[in-house]
Amino acid sequence: MALRSPDRTDPDRPDPGRPTVAAFDFDGTLTDGGSIIPFLFSLRGTWPVLRALARLSPQFVRAGIAGGTVADQVKEKLFHRLLGGLPVAEVDHQGAVFARQHLARHLRADTMRRLEWHQRQGHYTVIVSASPECYVRPAGAEIGVDGVVATRLAVGGGGLLTGGYEGKNCRGAEKYARLIVHLRSQGLLSRNGAEQPVLWAYGNSRGDLRLLNAADHGVDAGRLGALGRLRHFPTLAAVEAASRPGAPPASPSPR
Repeated sequence: MALRSPDRTDPDRPDPGRPTVAAFDFDGTLTDGGSIIPFLFSLRGTWPVLRALARLSPQFVRAGIAGGTVADQVKEKLFHRLLGGLPVAEVDHQGAVFARQHLARHLRADTMRRLEWHQRQGHYTVIVSASPECYVRPAGAEIGVDGVVATRLAVGGGGLLTGGYEGKNCRGAEKYARLIVHLRSQGLLSRNGAEQPVLWAYGNSRGDLRLLNAADHGVDAGRLGALGRLRHFPTLAAVEAASRPGAPPASPSPR
């Protein structure tokens, strides 16, 4: 099912009959750069991670070119090597420690200002990320969002991680699908979709494209400008400027 994204009406004049949801990607959007490799270093140490990356390096090159499910599969192989067999309680504890440290170093001031703007409006805020839930969830708690949707790690017997995903990697179409399930669980989306929230979506890469296309207001929070995959959406800076009193609404970049 799909949220409506028809007319991209004036964002400063919300529909009083519909709640508003603001969905933010994590890596590169709320924070600078990636988080998965730094998290693995913090959890497993330098040499185990470097060895795993070296062994998978040809596959990572191919994944960087192909993207999509190829990238999902290589990421899962890395998790199998480095996370398989670890106690979930240990990983969750280290995830919480890592989340605080990562936010202290890499939280983006501009995106955080925008998130706080949505919070002041009373909007429901949610992180939607392909990074592991074990640290994205505590990161979400640190910055005060209402919900977190992220890649879940499968747990086997004895409370040990299998190294695989529980379900799918939360990227691309899966981001949008998981967001819909989450919104329904929070009472923000009816079962038949008759009452749908106004959706803002913020991302920085092609993995966010499906989510931004489905939103009433998609925003490019990347820093590649005309070279980015989301260049047809209004930039974060433009949307921030448009929210100032008396400013005209933001418009997409020229196609």
